Amino acid sequence: QVQLVESGGGLVQPGGSLRISCAASGVTFSSYAMSWYRQAPGKERELVASITNTGGTTNYADSVKGRFTISRDNAKNTVYLQMNSLKFDDTGVYYCNTRRWFGASYRDYWGQGAQVTVSS
Repeated sequence: QVQLVESGGGLVQPGGSLRISCAASGVTFSSYAMSWYRQAPGKERELVASITNTGGTTNYADSVKGRFTISRDNAKNTVYLQMNSLKFDDTGVYYCNTRRWFGASYRDYWGQGAQVTVSS
């Protein structure tokens, strides 16, 4: 059974930094791309960043480019999101995600979420 467990959320001032982590189990971690999504109050969940299984390619939402960095450690089955120069709009619940394909169909797996609050 795939399990994703986020950690490291918290309260930070604007301009500050925070790193959140996601530990995976029940999956051959090095075989799967990983993503971070976030959901702000009253808004839809949005893709923030993604990383391929080897870590060789990353992609970011325009709103976080140059400020956030996604990385992974396949030896630790963990993916990270380093967030710098945080803004009020970065507030939300951050979810770790991976997608497994079963032929032509797929299933998304989600962690429980990590709350990130940017406030002065």
